[in-house]
Amino acid sequence: MKTNKRIQGKVKMAGFITAALAAAALAAALPSAHAEMHEKGGNHAFDALLQSRVKHIIVIYQENWSFDALYGRMPGVNGLAYASDTLPQWDKSTGYASYLYQMPQPLNGGPDLRFPPANGQPALPMIPYDATKYVADTNTTGDIVHKFYHEQLQIDNGVLEPSLGSMDKFVTWSDNPGLVLSCFDATEMPEGKLARQYTICDNFFHSAYGGSFLNHQFLVAAAAPLWEQPVPAGFASSYDPATRTLNDSHLTIDSNYVVNTTFSLVAPHPSVAANQLMLPINNVDPSQSDYTPTIGNRLDDANISWKWYSGGWDNAIHGHADPLFQYHHQAFAYFEKYAPFNLDGSLNPATTGSDAHLQDETVFLNDVASGKLPAVSFIKPLGPDNEHPGYAALFQGQQHVADLVSAVQQSKYWKDSIIIVTYDENGGRWDHVAPPMVDSWGVGTRVPTIVISPFTQGGYVDHQENETVSILKLIERRFNLPPLSHRDANPKVNDLAEVFHFPADCSR
Repeated sequence: MKTNKRIQGKVKMAGFITAALAAAALAAALPSAHAEMHEKGGNHAFDALLQSRVKHIIVIYQENWSFDALYGRMPGVNGLAYASDTLPQWDKSTGYASYLYQMPQPLNGGPDLRFPPANGQPALPMIPYDATKYVADTNTTGDIVHKFYHEQLQIDNGVLEPSLGSMDKFVTWSDNPGLVLSCFDATEMPEGKLARQYTICDNFFHSAYGGSFLNHQFLVAAAAPLWEQPVPAGFASSYDPATRTLNDSHLTIDSNYVVNTTFSLVAPHPSVAANQLMLPINNVDPSQSDYTPTIGNRLDDANISWKWYSGGWDNAIHGHADPLFQYHHQAFAYFEKYAPFNLDGSLNPATTGSDAHLQDETVFLNDVASGKLPAVSFIKPLGPDNEHPGYAALFQGQQHVADLVSAVQQSKYWKDSIIIVTYDENGGRWDHVAPPMVDSWGVGTRVPTIVISPFTQGGYVDHQENETVSILKLIERRFNLPPLSHRDANPKVNDLAEVFHFPADCSR
């Protein structure tokens, strides 16, 4: 991928001046070692430093916020100050003949009486607004649709219908349009403080269109899973361009791939019809055309230790899942090699014991404290701690992340660790930066990403284009692993290397 221009569209001259001064100040502040290491392609010196200095990579995967919705007001970022060009939202009821000018009523089951106009205040104009005027960051809001085809229509990428612009149909195609432009300024929240102390990426996109299910698959396999069984009624998506009627269901329109929330036969799952459960994904037999390796496979092959730590995992595999345990967030559990259950529903002792790759999140803190942290860790917090609008409070999830980071910082692992905090997808919220179209799967909307390490520049805003799969590429580069799919093999997809520098004294 190429680096996008930091400021897009029409902006005031003052904005250009401010951005130029900020960029100049940042460039002057960076140590020469940082600049030297930015020559990434074929840079053996950088690879040698990456491999000798970095011993642990930790990924904390949060839920459902666009970049602008949390950090659009953070100083130095490409945020809401530059948002005018993609702000107008088309009115579908007029056949896209006009724009929407008034914010619809936000919903939370029914009308959310905390927000205008139900609270007695005038309806808001169609611009981003501060949600904390109506709801505290310690409370929950309603949820917003975030599905595979919905997001493509919202981005207005021209696949399902002719494009009229960019990012101009988020309100148009939402089931909760009054929340789409709502924002919480997270600059002074726990993660925001970490972002200002270390590095925040303001040009980082989630890899696949749509929701959590598919983006978790891209985080571990850089690919969409195949559907290789009979198609239940209503399972395939459909779109009628004449009436603009969308059925954004479990599978792609051609029924070949799973793109929206679907549960696995061999992993914890809610009560659904048996024919709607996915068979395990083949990551054990490379001779088959459906072979789909994961980053776990690559790490196993190289004898590199790794774990996926999930909040509520132990309770879920023993049949009493927490009400907010999210089954479709457990990406590795969908794969044959790591599935916790056998086809008959019995526990597989090889994949659920104390040495298994899939563990409860509580084990992460124990591993840090006891000196057993693997080289690569993925952390998936339980629902109350994952920041997902609709069922989780933003501040609680942010504090949970900060506590996890603090545990590492206070351990012997801090000196050689990289911690990446990112979000699976935008949760249906608008962002002003139009994502590039890498392939038919994405990328999706910008999401916040914070890189915390002794090897990142403090107070730095990284403008290089990256995506969720960039995390896989970084892991592959550090441990000298082959790519998983065409996406992480694509040389245009960056690997976050520009974020890191290795001066002589990295003991910050």
